[in-house]
Amino acid sequence: MADWDVVVVGAGNAALCAALAARENGASVLVLERAPEDEGGGNTRFTAGAIRTVYNGVDDLRALMPDLTDDEVAITDFGTYTSDQFFDDMFRVTQFRTNPDMAETLVTRSYDTLMWMRGKGIRFQPIWGRQAFKVDGRFKFWGGLTVEAWGGGPGLVEGLWNAARREGIEIRFSARVLELLYDDVAVSGVRVKTPTGVEVIKAKAVVLAAGGFQANPEWRTRYLGAGWELAKVRGSRFNTGDGINMALAIGAAPYGNWSGCHAVGWDYNAPEFGDLTVGDNFQKHSYPFGIMINADGKRFVDEGADFRNYTYAKYGRVILNQPNQFAWQVFDQKVTHLLRDEYRIRRVTKVTADTLEDLVTKLEGVNPQAALAELKAWNAAVMQDVPFNPNVKDGRSTRGLAVPKSNWANTLDTPPYEAYQVTCGVTFTFGGLRIDGNGQVLDVDLVPIPGLYAAGELVGGLFYFNYPGGTGLCAGAVFGKIAGTGAGEAAKGGVAQAAR
Repeated sequence: MADWDVVVVGAGNAALCAALAARENGASVLVLERAPEDEGGGNTRFTAGAIRTVYNGVDDLRALMPDLTDDEVAITDFGTYTSDQFFDDMFRVTQFRTNPDMAETLVTRSYDTLMWMRGKGIRFQPIWGRQAFKVDGRFKFWGGLTVEAWGGGPGLVEGLWNAARREGIEIRFSARVLELLYDDVAVSGVRVKTPTGVEVIKAKAVVLAAGGFQANPEWRTRYLGAGWELAKVRGSRFNTGDGINMALAIGAAPYGNWSGCHAVGWDYNAPEFGDLTVGDNFQKHSYPFGIMINADGKRFVDEGADFRNYTYAKYGRVILNQPNQFAWQVFDQKVTHLLRDEYRIRRVTKVTADTLEDLVTKLEGVNPQAALAELKAWNAAVMQDVPFNPNVKDGRSTRGLAVPKSNWANTLDTPPYEAYQVTCGVTFTFGGLRIDGNGQVLDVDLVPIPGLYAAGELVGGLFYFNYPGGTGLCAGAVFGKIAGTGAGEAAKGGVAQAAR
């Protein structure tokens, strides 16, 4: 007899959604978390909690977020984010590489999955501070991203852990799963290392939801390429690819964009791994309203190519590829009120100056003469006859520059000037395991492996090159619920059903 019906490896968003879904099917569920409790929750614990979902109007949002007041609704243009818009974003930002079946599952089940989470006690709220600017007394949401978990990533983890415990799901911390029990027919449990030793835990089904390999510098260099060992890790130090590795060891099929990852602009002096006392605030995502220059004093990317939601996850790679792996973001006082809260934390690499001539001398590692020439050329190129509007792609661009800026271009002429040094912060990797529509892991012959399911960052095929902001948590929840349901049904129905 198995010790448990379902064992879930990991304790973040995808893992707990899987655990809760398996429990709904009457399965006994054990969650094994490699990290100690104070660092548990995977990358979910480090996020700001944004979750992308379809909604067809304010009524859908009010059903999901019943705390919304009439007064808040009256001063806000929430717009809509339809299935077609979500599909368009997924295909556009992944250069049409996303697996269409997976994308369809993600989009069509996004809202219902969030409503299911709400039924488990998870609370959501609008992203007032980061996704809506107040213009003429009215907030307008932009970029298709409107919803976040109450309390951000830490609040989401706490809510999911509380829901699991209410439903009789056991969570064990400091429990590193070393390998899957597999007899060339089916997965029947795991071997796990705990502070008291190594033990075998048998189960009728196992769900892997232990994150990608972003905290493994050797794997980053092997798969992402040379130089990636120099990137900072935004989140958990425990996401080293263990779940992927143990599945590959029994013949699981690798899938997806193994040379790709979600990587952003991250404070240059941030620690090697994420710091829960700072959370997501080492990120620096207001670059669309300023410019970025590298060590050679040159701009190198179109900061206003699109809304931040659609560029930030790929610009970390661009910054890593600059000389000495850094850039400076430069702003003047016309836009500093638009900077996100992360620019105001105590642990920030920042310089200020009253003149551009003084500013360039303070940009550590930058050629000051080249930087000053670049800033002056920038000021001469801005199309000042086009009005600036942060809520839309305003077309306020530049003329005559080798690297144009398509939107939100502003002259640097209102001191004091502010500059922030950033490097690359890797969030999660895009390559992973191949699953079917039930969340079951496929082997290299594309046959389901009985008893093995997967969800979250360690599943490949959904993201390539880039991703729409907030899609990671949504995907974790959607595919976590699917994997947990599949594992729960297989566990209650026996191995024959798992192999179906």
